[in-house]
Order: sequence, then C-alpha cells, then structure tokens
Amino acid sequence: MTNHTHDAREDAQELGRLGYAQELFRTMGGFSNFAISFSIISILTGAVTLYGHGLKLGGPAQMSLGWPLVTLFTLAVVCSMAELASALPTSGAMYHWSCQLGGKGWGWFTAWFNIIGQIAAIAGIDYGCAQFVTPLLGVSATTRNLLLVYAAILLSHALINHYGIRLVAWLNDFSVTVHIIGVIVIVGALLLFAPKQPVNFFFARITHNDAGWSYGWAFMIGLLQAMWTYTGYDASASVSEETVDPRRRAPWGMVLAVAVSSVVGYLLLIALTLAIKDIPTVLNADVPPVVAILIGALGARAGSLFSALAAMAMWFCGLSALTWSSRVIWAFARDEGMPLSNVWKHVDRKHLTPAPAIWLCAVAAFVAAVYSGAYAVVTAISTIGLYVSYVLPVWLHWRAGSRLARGPWHLGKYSRTLNVVAILWVIFLCVVLCLADARTWQAMLAVTLALALWYGLHERRRFKGPAWVAKATGGQL
Repeated sequence: MTNHTHDAREDAQELGRLGYAQELFRTMGGFSNFAISFSIISILTGAVTLYGHGLKLGGPAQMSLGWPLVTLFTLAVVCSMAELASALPTSGAMYHWSCQLGGKGWGWFTAWFNIIGQIAAIAGIDYGCAQFVTPLLGVSATTRNLLLVYAAILLSHALINHYGIRLVAWLNDFSVTVHIIGVIVIVGALLLFAPKQPVNFFFARITHNDAGWSYGWAFMIGLLQAMWTYTGYDASASVSEETVDPRRRAPWGMVLAVAVSSVVGYLLLIALTLAIKDIPTVLNADVPPVVAILIGALGARAGSLFSALAAMAMWFCGLSALTWSSRVIWAFARDEGMPLSNVWKHVDRKHLTPAPAIWLCAVAAFVAAVYSGAYAVVTAISTIGLYVSYVLPVWLHWRAGSRLARGPWHLGKYSRTLNVVAILWVIFLCVVLCLADARTWQAMLAVTLALALWYGLHERRRFKGPAWVAKATGGQL
C-alpha cells in the first residue's frame, strides 16, 4: 500500500511539472488500464455488429484472412503510439503528443479528429447494442423503439461515469471476464453442439455486394469490420492521469489490448463462420447476422441467451468508450481548446469526474446516431477520425526524430520502421473507407474543410496550446 501511494504521488509530481494539478482520481493499476482499452476494442461489439458487413462483401475469407491482415498492421500502429504514451503520459494523449512534436496547430487538429471519431464510436457502439437488446426485450425493432433503447443505454453510461468512478473501474475489470468467458462459452457451444461447415469453407471467397464490385475490391471494403473493431486502444493513454506508473502501464495496456483481442476475436470468427448453414439466409434475416447464426446453430433459446451475452459485452464497451471520450474532451478543454472550455473542463469535486464532458459526450453521441445515414457510414467515419488522430503524432515523431525523450517503453532501433508501416497503413485505410461510400468521403471532406477554416480564421490566434508546449515551440503550427 505504501508503494502504491508513493508511486501515485510521484506521478502527480511529474504531472505538476507540466503545469497540471492532479484533479482526477489516480487509482488504476496495470490491469484496469488494460481493461479499458480491451473493453472498447470489444471483439463482441465490433466483430459482431459488423459481421454481416464483412460476410456480405468478403464472405468467409473476410474472417480468415482479413482479421489477421488488419491485426498485423494495427500492431504497428499501436506500438508506434505506445512509445509516445510512455514518453508523455497525460490525459491529452495524442493531442499532447502532436503539440509537443509539431506545435499547437497539429495538436488542435489531432484533438478534433479524435473527438469526432470518439463521438461516432460511442454512437456506433451503443446503437449496435440497442439493435441487440431491442429484440431481446420482445419489442419490435422500429426506429422509434431503437432510439428509445439507445437513449436509455447512453443515460446509464453517463450516470455511472458521473457518479461512480470506482464502479467504472470495477466494471471495466469485470468486462474483461465477460468478454473472455463470453467468447469461450459461445465458441465452445458452436464447436461442440452446432453442425459445422468443412474447414475449407472458412477460406471461401464469396461476395454478395449489390454494387457489382470485384471480389478484391469488396474484400478491401469489408476490412471495415476488423478496422473498426481495432479502435479505442488509445483509451489506456487517455486515462494516464488516473493510472499509477503510466509510463509503463499505459503502453502495455494498449499493446496487450490489441494482442489479446486478436487471438480471442479470431477464435470467435472461426466458430461463427463454420456454424453458418446458408449465407443468404443469414444476411437476409430480420435479426442481426450473428444472432441469426446463433439461433440457426443452437436453437432459439440458446441463441437468444448468447445474444444477450454479446449485448452485455456491448454495454460494457459503451461504458468504457464514454469514459475514454470524456477524458479527451476534458483535457482539451483544460487547455482552452474547446468552445465553452470553462464549462467542459469543470471537475465534480465530490466524485472527481469530468461531469460536463461526460454529459456532452452522451448528448453528442445521441445526436450523431439520429442524423446518421447508415451504420456502416457511422463506423467508417469513426474509424477514419480515430486513425487520423492516431497517425498524426506518429508521423510527427517520425519527422522530428529525437525531439521527444524516450520513456521506459520504446521500440529502439525498430521505431522509425514501424512508424512508416503505421503511416502507410492508415493512408490505405482512409482511402479505402472514403472510396467505399460517397457519404463517408463527403462527410470527412466537409469536416476537414470546416476545421481548417475554423482554425485559420479564429483558433490560430486564440488557441495557445498547453503552456509547456508554448514555451518549447513558440506556439507555432
């Protein structure tokens, strides 16, 4: 207990050297830090809610080849980010890294792309949860009913994040158990009791796209399933100011969250895919494709039970996502980067939580879902926004060389090579997802132009950036 208190005090002193007071509750250990990223990645959310998207475009081979392909390149991105998290462990995460490496302008754009991606992520996670929960409640899945259930889920997440930060930490830890045991139970039941396709079915190249795309192009667009699943691991960095010894624990939390999710997720995809009786039947069902697979393979009762387990995991994922997003908004507002920053940087002194930022995230996520065109578009915008914010500080680090002193977790001589791999992968990801649907590139273009105009006409003069960055860089772009 003495060591824990001593470490927390050391971390607070280190934060103080950057000009920040220890305002949040610093109690997270290494497992809790890992748990929040693992819960947001949530293979029972991204891999499940977008399973039909991948199956429709790339067929079984989307699961057998697409998942490990995306995993490989995601590891390059997360490792590149992890060494930055070790060097500068603050709640600002990517925003602060970009400020340190490139100046206030790069930090400002990084923060806004991250916030946009996060709000879209919360919308995708909790709306996907509502799609699973609504049929389980015996309610017809009309737009009105889905939005009511979605609102109730968001409300539960906001209330717990506001008033129960200790409960949030415990639920994040418990979420890991739910995800691991949930996957083991589902995979075990499918492999033991469900009729199975031959193993070569898992590698079948089939596409049911309506646009007449070639298989190769459809397969690349179908990678969204894995790409969107592998988002949110920066949460370990965003809760650095609530983590004891974040220079070591935050980077390991990020990397292990991706590594463990890759193995557990692949087992789930193998079991689900081999349990498919008929692909068109699954794709045309009135319930989400994974629910159709479970019911078709295990019967209505067992299928509904396992669907409820997946919905529970999605609820945990949304809870963690709201924690993650609110910390980024709070950290940005603390540096006067948000409109009405004085409101969003306020911390509830009784509960030690950034309450206004929490409720802003919940309301913005609800609005995003109401006005979104299609689920795949929301998740694509989320993926692009987040990965742009991930790669900007990585690119600045690669460009700047040794401007940022290394932390105890670093890549050594492989740093620059992995940085290049990460940068090229994110460029590929953004191009594919923008070309997949005109609404995606139109939305991202509109957002980018709006941000550029806003910064150029107003924020460039007003926004000063963190005080420690202003001293180091002269406040330059």
